[in-house]
Amino acid sequence: MYRVFEALDELVAIVEEARAVPMTAGCMVPRGDVLDLLDDIKGAIPTELDDAQDVLDQRDAVVGHARENADATIAAAKADADAMVAAARAEADRLVGEARAAADRMVDDASSHSRVLISDATEEAHRLTTGAAREHEAVTGRARAEAARIVENANAHYERSVADGIAEQQRLVAQDEVVVAAKSEAGRIVDAAHAEADRLRGDCDIYVDQKLADFEQILTGTIRSVGRGRQQLRTGAGMHDYVEYPRAVDEKDKHEKRDRETPLAG
Repeated sequence: MYRVFEALDELVAIVEEARAVPMTAGCMVPRGDVLDLLDDIKGAIPTELDDAQDVLDQRDAVVGHARENADATIAAAKADADAMVAAARAEADRLVGEARAAADRMVDDASSHSRVLISDATEEAHRLTTGAAREHEAVTGRARAEAARIVENANAHYERSVADGIAEQQRLVAQDEVVVAAKSEAGRIVDAAHAEADRLRGDCDIYVDQKLADFEQILTGTIRSVGRGRQQLRTGAGMHDYVEYPRAVDEKDKHEKRDRETPLAG
């Protein structure tokens, strides 16, 4: 390539130094020198340029062949892609079908389990309600009986106090010197009898109120247990926690035992 550029430079120098032809824009150059330089340039040109020219001449054929190969490759890739998409869609449909069937089975199982839980909770609530009603009747009956006994004792005590007061009053009236004192003492005895009767009635009311408070605690524990059972059913926990009712019964038994061991005043 260096010789090509050198020969071109010499050729340019010959043309620039050539004698001009009068009355024209041409010039006179030595033919032999110019031809020699052209031969040198032709011989110095690399063979790669000739090969490149051959490639340029065959460019259209090569491009056409490459385009045909590319089209064939694209068509094959598209066919493979379509097949893969179809297979993936079929697999997805199969998985969706299996998932849907599994979901249906789970829903059926959950429905069956929830029905069993609801049935168990209903039976448990009915049992607790029945037990609470029986306990209410028992507590109320005992409270009424105790109240009646206390009222009866208070009435008897009141009647005895009044009778004693009247007898004392009659005895004191029989004695002239202590008539005033007898009246005063009789009035005091009668007032004391009334006060004792009022106190006994108050004790009876306190006893009945305490029994009703114990029963209210039992009912409150029962309602809380039923509420927790319903909440566990709604949340799907599937567990029962009825611990308040036995604890309330124990507390009630303790109160009754304490009341039996501690006698009322009077």
